[in-house]
Order: sequence, then structure tokens, then C-alpha cells
Amino acid sequence: MRIDVITIFPDYIAPLGLSLVGKAIDAGTIELRVHDLRAFTRDRHHTVDDTPYGGGPGMVMKPEPWGEALDQILGSDPIQARPRLVVPTPSGRPFTQSVAQEYAADDWLIFACGRYEGIDSRVVEHYRNSTTVDEVSVGDYVLAGGEAAVLVMVEAAARLLPGVLGNPVSVVDDSFAPGAMESLLEGPVYTKPPEWRGQQVPEILLSGDHGKIAAWRREQAVRRTAAMRPDLLE
Repeated sequence: MRIDVITIFPDYIAPLGLSLVGKAIDAGTIELRVHDLRAFTRDRHHTVDDTPYGGGPGMVMKPEPWGEALDQILGSDPIQARPRLVVPTPSGRPFTQSVAQEYAADDWLIFACGRYEGIDSRVVEHYRNSTTVDEVSVGDYVLAGGEAAVLVMVEAAARLLPGVLGNPVSVVDDSFAPGAMESLLEGPVYTKPPEWRGQQVPEILLSGDHGKIAAWRREQAVRRTAAMRPDLLE
């Protein structure tokens, strides 16, 4: 999988070089390219924003540097399958585990990290004509920019790629995984030692009876979902 990230803060993307995603990059499973949007400006101040038409607070990211950046990236590998342009925005569709699976199935993702009041809307509309454009939100809140959202989305998608997780079966029981316990939240988990600070591991988990253990885990998943996310039970 190829991943391009366009941002005015390239260092913000550095954590992708750590942990599982970093190992996937080192192994060649993921090819990560980070681009500084300011490198595509043409004035001596490297200006990427301006005041909004119609008035109002804040600044809007100019279309010209975005067009320069995206044209260069899209033209860098014309033989490559049609990429997906992902634009993090609070007004986008919700990012879910199902969306992460969609991204994991793609060969090429381009992430456009907006800042300020966002990217001039003409950019998204222009590139809808030549590639798949996906405006997505990682939650009902507003961030200072798209970089943190990109870290979330890349990690969620990358761990679903073949060979990234040590045990590929791990993703089957993830919270929100399609088909995993009817998409209930994952229940509590335990490891050694069997007793810690007066708290015991539930006896059923030490029984060796896998049928009863599976039933217990499902019951715990239902209980946790009812407590934390009753909307999922509905």
C-alpha cells in the first residue's frame, strides 16, 4: 500500500514510523511519503491561507498550493490504480472500523491535512472528477488540523493489512469488527498473574472449557456494550 500525506507540519506524521505501522513501513508493506504543502507555494512567504470570502473568523487554505501538490502526487505514478483522496473534516462521514477495512483494501491513499477553517471547497470538487474523494470525520469534535485524524486512520487501516499483526486472528474479535459478536464492544481481558492486588482473574477463564469461556465473553461484551454504548444494542 502507498500512503501520501500532505501537511504543513511534516513532523506531526513522524509517529507513523513507530510500532506496528513503522514495522510495516520497514518491511515494505506500506510505502509512506510525506509532503510539505509549503513546498508547493510560489511566494516568498510560502503562504497557504487567506481570508474567507463572505467574511467570518479564521482563515481558509488556498486552492493553488493544494492543486500543485495533488497534481504532482497524482502524476507521480500514472500506472498506479486510481487512488483515494481522504480529507479529514468534522463535516465528513464517520470513520468506523468498516471504513478502515475499505482503506485497507486500497492500494493507494492520499491524505490531505487541512488547517484553520479548512481547505477551499473547490479543491475537493475539482478532484472528484479524476479520483475517489472521501471526506471523513473521526468524531463529533473539532481538531486544530487533520494530522491527528490521519494518524488514527492510518493506524486503524494498517493493522488490517496482511502480515502487520503478529496474530491475524486478533482483528476478528476487535470492537466494531464486522461479524465479531454482532459488533459488540470487546469485553474485559486478563493475563498473568492470576491474582493482582487482591483481584482474581475470573475463574471461568482458568477452567479450560472453551465453550463456557466463549459464552462468558459474549455475556461480558453485551454487558459492556449496554453500559458504554447502548446505541449499538438498539
